[in-house]
Formats: sequence, C-alpha cells, structure tokens
Amino acid sequence: MDGIYILLPAFLAGFLIVCTHVPLGLEVMKRGIIFIDLAVAQIAGLGVIVASLYFHSEENLIITQLMAFLFAISAAYGFMLFEKYTPKLQEAIIGSVYVFSSSLALLLLANHPHGAEEVQNLLSGQLLWISWQQIVMAAIAYILLIPAIFTKKVINRYFFFIFALAITISVQLSGVFFVFASLILPAIGAAFYKNKLVFGYSISIISLIIGLVVSLATDWPTGPTLVCILFVIVTLFIIPHFIKLRMLESK
Repeated sequence: MDGIYILLPAFLAGFLIVCTHVPLGLEVMKRGIIFIDLAVAQIAGLGVIVASLYFHSEENLIITQLMAFLFAISAAYGFMLFEKYTPKLQEAIIGSVYVFSSSLALLLLANHPHGAEEVQNLLSGQLLWISWQQIVMAAIAYILLIPAIFTKKVINRYFFFIFALAITISVQLSGVFFVFASLILPAIGAAFYKNKLVFGYSISIISLIIGLVVSLATDWPTGPTLVCILFVIVTLFIIPHFIKLRMLESK
C-alpha cells in the first residue's frame, strides 16, 4: 500500500509529461531539431539554479517557474531566429548552447555546499518524491497547453513558445535526462508505425509504469531508470520492423 501511495503522484506527474511530450517529440522529429529539447531543458534548469542561488526560491514555486520559463523562452526565441536565418548552423548552435549552459550551471554550483546534489537533481529529477502542489500546478499548465499542441495552425506558428513552456514545467518534475528521452525515444519508436501518436503514447506509458516500479523496488535514481527502461521498450518496438525488413531482403 505504501508503494502505491508513493507511485501514484509520480505516475500522475509522469502521465502529464507524456501527454505533452509525445506530440511535441513528433514535431521536433519532423522539424529535424533533435537536440533542442536537451538544450532548452538544460537552460530551464539553469534558470532554476539561478532562482535558488540568488532569489532563495526553494519555498516559492512561482518564482522558480517564472525564472525557469524566462530562461527557456529566451533560448527558444533565439533558436527560432536561428531556424529562420541560419538553418544550416542550427543544430551546431543548439549543441553549443547546451554545452555552455551545462558548464555555466556547474560553475554556479562549484562552491555550493550541496552543489553535487543540485546537479544530480537537475539531471535525474525527483519524480518519486514529487509533491501534490507541484502536480496541481503542472496539471493546470499542461491542460492549458494541450489544446494548442493539438491545433496544427497554433503549433506551427507558436511551436517554440509552447515548447519552452512545456519544458520549463517538465524539467522541474523529472530532470533533464527524462525530458530529452520522453520527447525523442517515443518518436523514434513510433516512426516505424502508421499511427505514430498511438504508438508514441503506448511506448511512453508502458515505460513509465515499468520504470517507476523498478526505480522504487531497486532504489535506483528515477530519471536514469526511466530513460533506460524507455530505451529498452523502444528497442523492442523497433525489432519487429527490422526483422520484417530482413525477411523481405532475403526473399
């Protein structure tokens, strides 16, 4: 019973993330800007660190959210300009921004007494120990976002803004690793099937349930556990496709 009580808020938070990340991940794959989610997630995390260090926002989620969003939307706006004016350099610029923001985060936390713990939380997240207050705030934001994500004209025009807002919320719930994996891996697994959205959601939810149970049972960090389980599940979804191709080649 205690296990179910712990897993319930974690599953709800993960489910909220999945609801937005699967369609956003498919959009990212379509646009060919694979590493934008990693970069924006890291920059949003940098905003969280700045809020904690300079605004002492540990007890004020609103300040943390605003700072993270300010950082994320600034990065997303810059990436939008790069997509428009220098598309050939966009991926290289996104990767460079990710490395810069990661390095800056490490420098800011270098002399912090809990710096190593802060970095681990940023990357791995604390999904198993999520609070109901965080879930309620995230649910409100995600519910407002979902209609925009599924409206083609809106997502085409305001993709970077919507993406930045979703990542801002997600990175504080689950960490940078799971944010990237939950966007890209389901899109990879679903790419081999006709109904990409259905398969993307199937992969994500199966992985979420198994990953949370494994993390709780083994006491492994939640974020890395979810990423590894998601990778395995995606691989299992892809294998039948390659077997089919191999059989066709042998005929």
